Amino acid sequence: MTLHILTTGATRGIGKAIADHFADRAEIRHWGSGSADADLARRDGAATLWQTALDRLDGRIDVVINNAGVFEAQPLDDDDDAWLDGWERTLAINLTAAAQLCRFAVRHWQARGSGGRIVNIASRAAHRGDSPAHWHYAASKGGMVAMTKTIARGYAGEGILAFAISPGFTMTGMADDYLASRGGAELLKDIPLGRVAAPDEIARIAAFCATEAPPSMTGAVIDANGASYVR
Repeated sequence: MTLHILTTGATRGIGKAIADHFADRAEIRHWGSGSADADLARRDGAATLWQTALDRLDGRIDVVINNAGVFEAQPLDDDDDAWLDGWERTLAINLTAAAQLCRFAVRHWQARGSGGRIVNIASRAAHRGDSPAHWHYAASKGGMVAMTKTIARGYAGEGILAFAISPGFTMTGMADDYLASRGGAELLKDIPLGRVAAPDEIARIAAFCATEAPPSMTGAVIDANGASYVR
C-alpha cells in the first residue's frame, strides 16, 4: 500500500528537503504544505490545512511531519503588547498548530484502526535554551518534545508512534540571519563538528522516523547538532 505523508512547511529549508527526499519514491505519496495553504497563526489554520491534506491525499494520511515553524526575535525590552504578541504568534505556529495536527491525526488513525506515525521537528533549544530574544522559541520546542513523548506513551498500544528530532543550527533561511547576527564563524566554535547541519541531513532522519524506525523507538528524541549539545 502506498504510504501517504503530510509535511508542513515544505516550501523551504528542512521541509523542502523532506519533500525532495520523498519525491522519487514510488511507494510514497507525499504532500507538503506551505504558508499559502493555511495561516497556522490563525485558530482555524491547522483545521484548514488538515482538510486540504485529506483532500489531496484521497482521505487518508498515514504520517504527519510537523516541520512548519517561525524563529522571530522578541527582545526583552519590547513593550508588553509587542512582547506578548510575539509569544502568542510563535506558540500558535510552532506548538499549538502542531498539537492540533497531531490530534487530528490520532483521531483519524483511531477511527480507521490503522495506526500511524508522527514526526515532530523540534530543536536543540528545547534542551539547552536559546538567546535572550528567543525565550518563546525555546519554550515552543520544549513543549513539542514533551507533547511527542506524551503521544508516544498514550497511543503506542494502538500502533500510533511518535518521534521528535532536535536539530541544532541548520543551513536554512530561518537560521542564516541569526548566524550572521551572532558572529557566524565565532558561533561555529561552539559546534565540535565545525559546521551547521545541511537540510538534507535532517530530512534523512525525518524520513527514517516516518518510514523505517522500529516501533520500539517510539518516544525517541533524536539530536542532530554536531555535538554542540550532548545529553
